[in-house]
Amino acid sequence: MSKPSDLGSLKIGSYILLPVSDQPTGEPCRIVEYDTSKPGKHGAAKARIVGVGVFDGQKRPHVGPVSMQVHIPLIDKRTGQIISMTDAGIQVMDSETFETVDVTLVEDELKDKIQQGQDIEYWNVMGRVKIMRIKG
Repeated sequence: MSKPSDLGSLKIGSYILLPVSDQPTGEPCRIVEYDTSKPGKHGAAKARIVGVGVFDGQKRPHVGPVSMQVHIPLIDKRTGQIISMTDAGIQVMDSETFETVDVTLVEDELKDKIQQGQDIEYWNVMGRVKIMRIKG
């Protein structure tokens, strides 16, 4: 799920869906570079952004007019507790709804620190789930 916004209203640290060749909806990315140029004799002001993928960590450049409509992913930030860990993934129980979620994506610096029974924060973005940090 996403919502529309103007490219000119975004800033560093915002999230955006940048187009990817194999995905029709785009990849959720965090903006790490943002630069605008003044409107010239023959056109509108342009915005140049570089986004880093939330799930894959790849840098993706994008250039467009500041009035261009782009999509912003809706990020569902939740807390949960790790129930079990296997080679295939991690099973997390949500702290509010008590439903279980299977997670295969984990931040690289957290892979060695995660243990069973810990409270974590996980993000649900566009139907994909990733563990972002350890709580407490």
